[in-house]
Amino acid sequence: MASLLPFRDINVHASASHYAFTSPSSPAAATLVVDRPSGDLRLNDGTLLGGKRVSSIAGILGMVKLRLDKYIIVITKAQPMGRLKGHMIYKVIATEFLPLRERPLHDQDEDTYLTLLKTFIKSSPMYFSYSFDITNTFQRQAQLDSAQPLWKRADDRFFWNKFIQSDLIDFRGSGSRQQHGQQSGADPYILPVIFGMLEIIPTRVKSTPLTMVLITRRSRHRAGTRYFSRGIDDEGHVSNFNETEQIILLNDSTSGLGGFAGGAGMQNGKVGGSGGKEVQIMSYVQTRGSVPVYWAEVNTLHYTPKLQIRGVETAVSAARAHFDEQIRIYGDNYLVNLVNQKGREKRVKDAYEQMVRLLVSSPVEGSRQDQLTDEKFHVVEPSGRRQEMDRLHYVYFDFHDETKGLKWHRAQLLLDQLSSALEKQQYFRGVDMPADIEGRLEVRNHQTSVVRTNCMDCLDRTNVVQSMLARSVLNRQLTDLGVLSRNETFTSADASFEVLFRKLWADNADVVSKSYSGTGALKTDFTRTGVRTKAGAIQDLRNSITRYARNNFLDGPKQDAFDLFLGAYLPSHSNGGLIFADSRPLLIQSIPYLMAFSFFFVFVGAFTRRLPDSAVLPVRIFILFWFIVGAWCLNFIYSNGMLYVNWPKLNPRPWAMEGYQEAISKVRKDKLIGKLVTRHERGHSTVGLLSAEEGKKRIE
Repeated sequence: MASLLPFRDINVHASASHYAFTSPSSPAAATLVVDRPSGDLRLNDGTLLGGKRVSSIAGILGMVKLRLDKYIIVITKAQPMGRLKGHMIYKVIATEFLPLRERPLHDQDEDTYLTLLKTFIKSSPMYFSYSFDITNTFQRQAQLDSAQPLWKRADDRFFWNKFIQSDLIDFRGSGSRQQHGQQSGADPYILPVIFGMLEIIPTRVKSTPLTMVLITRRSRHRAGTRYFSRGIDDEGHVSNFNETEQIILLNDSTSGLGGFAGGAGMQNGKVGGSGGKEVQIMSYVQTRGSVPVYWAEVNTLHYTPKLQIRGVETAVSAARAHFDEQIRIYGDNYLVNLVNQKGREKRVKDAYEQMVRLLVSSPVEGSRQDQLTDEKFHVVEPSGRRQEMDRLHYVYFDFHDETKGLKWHRAQLLLDQLSSALEKQQYFRGVDMPADIEGRLEVRNHQTSVVRTNCMDCLDRTNVVQSMLARSVLNRQLTDLGVLSRNETFTSADASFEVLFRKLWADNADVVSKSYSGTGALKTDFTRTGVRTKAGAIQDLRNSITRYARNNFLDGPKQDAFDLFLGAYLPSHSNGGLIFADSRPLLIQSIPYLMAFSFFFVFVGAFTRRLPDSAVLPVRIFILFWFIVGAWCLNFIYSNGMLYVNWPKLNPRPWAMEGYQEAISKVRKDKLIGKLVTRHERGHSTVGLLSAEEGKKRIE
């Protein structure tokens, strides 16, 4: 059993010829050896001599090959977050990159790759457990074979470090040149990690002790930043797909940050015993994800980007693949769409509804209106159950108009609309099987469907609605357990638990939003307090301005880091050259600096004290001249915004390349600077070729 679970203590030994990883608590286990500088893997039965012990680590995050070298990423510090059914969950706090070359080669691109990855890992909320599968919901875990190694049980979508673990996984499956066949001794070195949000809080409701848990798992497929990752890809993966599981555990005396209970009852990190009472587990799962058509929003430095619907009919096979997977995993899907029915968002709404009509056989549609809006609800339902796609149920809710004027209580109308679906949907309920060493559950109830919520970003409106759905189901669960009486809610019954519930969901909103948009979520004042406030609106304004700056000027490198970590870009396959070099004409690059100098001179001219007998006219001409230059620069930048957005360099987006070429063509025709730009570009092409040749030489 122990070999199926990752080692919780690993020592790293380094020498000029290899890195060796051993577990001091499992002296009989094989030593994992990574040969230097080749990166070949092998298992050694005895301890290798001659290696100097470097450090103790919490686990191996993975191995990544950049352009000039390969690196082993090890977890050097992990923070305990609490126990789930007795199993400790940890958060990755610090990592270290171990280069395979003894004298690492460096060039500008290699250093940039390393900086991107280190910054990305440091800011990413990643969690793991040595003895519990946090990639799967409790309902899926109950259906899995616990005799499989932990990493094999992991849900492929949420196994965040699977790409950088691929060397170890491939070695486990087929061995290496020195060792052929399956290598089961590698299992304990493969540690699955999730990206997302996880909080475990022991609490009580009306004096009944319980543990409240919220886990959000972000999919590793089509992951990225807000404007560089939208819609669906050809394989059926949608942007910003997250699965959120709300869990309550009753009679679980093993939660919290306690130790090993003096070593008693400790099995693979699991603490035994719950005072003789059945441990009850109840969980409720929701999903969120981008509208599953081909669409994009193109940054132009304008506050509102250009919206492109790039294909609905052409995306049918991709959307079918997406919903095939969703229905297989979750059952019926209730597709709650919260985008606006007016203005620019209407095109996304129409595209989604067109896609559902194309997927569902014989769709039946209906809509409702009121004084506020012509289309409060729009429902698309299948007329029968003739094919798999007829398990899709589309519900549009005009969230924006219904809640206008801080009337957020009206979002309750959506819950009323979904009430019968939520009643049928149920939730997962299981109890610990007595004396089961593997900690399996006796399943008493299944969740039979899922609500998949989206707005434009699947962040702010989405989280408000998800928290309301979670509240409704939690009230039902606590009533079924007998903690609440009929027609009672925890809001009225226990004010302190209400505060905890709101905080959990607001924290969840902020984590999901930060990883996608760069800031905390909007509208969290409503999630935290139940009231939409003016202070919250001011905070939202601050967040919106920060999002604008980050999405236009900082998200390019962040998207590159996603692509590097998740294997969407392979540096070892690049053609060389300075990939991160700014290829824009020098004049285009210099205009922001010229604008800054201009406004600096205007500021100096306007606020510097003048001598009493000095002439005023030359100073005014000086200020006016630099003001005109600065204003022209500002207008040029704003009019040609696509030239100044910080685009991803590793996987250029098609719409970005199209827009950039259109913008540069427009600048070439500019009467004032067109000829200067064209002249510089001729020289630049030669420089680009020379850089490419130099890159090839470095690789050789």
